[in-house]
Amino acid sequence: MPQEALKDAIDDLDRRVIAALQLNGRAPWSAVGRWVGASETTAQRRYTALRERGLLRVSGTLELDRTREGSSMMVRVQTRPGRGLEAAARFSESPDVRFVAVVTGSADLVVDFVARDNAEMMRMLFTDLPATDLITSTEVVPVIRSFTSAAMWDTGLLPPEAAADLRPAPSPGDRTDRDRAPQALTPLEQEIAGALREDGRTQVSVLARRLNRAESSVARAMDRLISRGILRFRTLVEPSLLGFDAEFMVWLSIEPGKLDAAGRQLAGHPGTKFLSAATGRFNLIGHMVLPRRADLHPYTSDVIGSLPGLIASDVTLHLATLKYSWHRMDRPV
Repeated sequence: MPQEALKDAIDDLDRRVIAALQLNGRAPWSAVGRWVGASETTAQRRYTALRERGLLRVSGTLELDRTREGSSMMVRVQTRPGRGLEAAARFSESPDVRFVAVVTGSADLVVDFVARDNAEMMRMLFTDLPATDLITSTEVVPVIRSFTSAAMWDTGLLPPEAAADLRPAPSPGDRTDRDRAPQALTPLEQEIAGALREDGRTQVSVLARRLNRAESSVARAMDRLISRGILRFRTLVEPSLLGFDAEFMVWLSIEPGKLDAAGRQLAGHPGTKFLSAATGRFNLIGHMVLPRRADLHPYTSDVIGSLPGLIASDVTLHLATLKYSWHRMDRPV
């Protein structure tokens, strides 16, 4: 849907409901209603209507660098002229692919693969890579550590007090060293994570029936995942719906000794949705939004330009997102 049509598809109350769910995808409707200025029933009804129209989805997501469920590889793809959309569609069909965006700049596509181990990584990149007949080159950027994830992004559409109220208390996993060894999930935890990926607002009682498990066991396992900082809930929505017309990725080369400082500084910017350390030509990569494309000019000079240890930078501007957090964005929920 064109950006102008998207903006007209919802009103300010819808945007506030989305903003509240971005802060906490499982927030009680009573709390959502309180912060958006509507009744509990109205807030829930607005969410249901948006979901049925395919404009948003609440999804449970795993923090991969805290588990043994896989690691992320961002692949910058160059395609044959005029074949980018066809290649993007093929990548979107792959069960190994978590994210696909059509971009402009130094790449045509950005594709996020998730691999469990080196053997699976080789299969994805060298044996089963989709659309090889349409590709002229690829550059693989393995993600090694997250500074901030999209589930933690604050749209800024609600006051700061809303985040303090709606978001769960910081988990021990947020307060302790993120470099500790990743933790393996139990079979039950894997089942829960898989079900919540489809619908992050599924009630525990419904989830237990669906998995044929005791409700108390499901509740305890879910609480463990959340308290360990492994499972988060994010609201998938086109940024332009919320007034962010510029969506882009930054690809940065930072002096190794200043990478942590640069990452922490950029993670604190309100437009940063996702930021991770990586390996290769770019060692810091991020997914960003700004209100207008014109804002990119001061952003590159004032935000990127002020990062400690900056050696080089690149920006790829999003034209369309086909797949987001495992979900096709061009299909009904």
